[in-house]
Amino acid sequence: MNSAHTLLSIKGLEIDYPSRDGQGRVTAVKDLKLNLAQGEIGCLLGSSGCGKSTVLRAICGFEPVKAGEILLRDQVVSSATIHLPPNQRKVGMVFQDFALFPHLNVLENIAFGLQHLPSKQRSSVALDWLKRVSLADKADAYPHELSGGQQQRVALARAMAPEPDLILLDEPFSSLDIELRERLAGEMREILKANNITALLVTHDQFEAFAIADKVGVMTDGKVLQWDSPYELYHKPVNRYIADFIGRGVFVKGTVQSNNKVKIELGELDLEEDRSKQVGKEIDVLLRADDIQHDDNSTMQAEVVRKTFRGADFLYTLKLASGTEIFAFVPSHHDHAIGEKIGIHLVADHVVTFSD
Repeated sequence: MNSAHTLLSIKGLEIDYPSRDGQGRVTAVKDLKLNLAQGEIGCLLGSSGCGKSTVLRAICGFEPVKAGEILLRDQVVSSATIHLPPNQRKVGMVFQDFALFPHLNVLENIAFGLQHLPSKQRSSVALDWLKRVSLADKADAYPHELSGGQQQRVALARAMAPEPDLILLDEPFSSLDIELRERLAGEMREILKANNITALLVTHDQFEAFAIADKVGVMTDGKVLQWDSPYELYHKPVNRYIADFIGRGVFVKGTVQSNNKVKIELGELDLEEDRSKQVGKEIDVLLRADDIQHDDNSTMQAEVVRKTFRGADFLYTLKLASGTEIFAFVPSHHDHAIGEKIGIHLVADHVVTFSD
């Protein structure tokens, strides 16, 4: 991947629209910044209404920009004074419902975006893209004859066939079964990577985001709070919102000790940063489900309050002696009853803390 060249750059983006009562304007996106290199896959992750789809529409050219700039290959395509029409941006789009033409077969659907080519070439290019998404045997099938996952791959091939600089994907897995989503996210990542395609998707599902993206931006209220690799977001969240939003965790109270450790109800943990000047200070420690291990030999006990079966494991909600509730992933052959006490111990290698 040539990370030296930035393909998409967004600087200080602000977008607003008229309020419902017509009395003013509502800011949908504010001071948004991100860079995406050639061949990188990015993702805007956030709950409904955070502004992520608005950003996609602005990159496409469907949404005017109040302030800031959107650049594609170092060319400004959107700003307060510049607006390049959508058909001149070399941007492909995969919509939430795939938007395949029901009256056209799979090959015709892909060829539809290749009107600039002679008709013979159109078919051979479309067939080549069908092969790339492993659907060459479905060329004559109609969309209604395909599974959701196959429809999605056709939509992806159709977006990729005109060879755009950037592909945008709007909640591409939302209409599919949960079991399918992660597998298809992995497949889509392989297809995009194999073809060195730069892509940006939006989703509200962090597992999907982590399965597909090189860089993820957590969004809330029209802002990207952190634009980083999934690993950094999980292990080094810049604020409480991200720490809370990413992964299944809870904050527990801890006290800074003189040996640069923090003491919590479950024991002591090494602090990452030097807090030697804060001995005795109370801080919040993030405990995630994978920081707690079930251990029959441990003297530390916790009561099973709730449990969710996930196949390979249970997600247990456990109550400590103080009444504090924490989460733990436990292999599913350890099937404990609600109200039962089980032994646990801390296995946190990396400690995320926040001061008030």
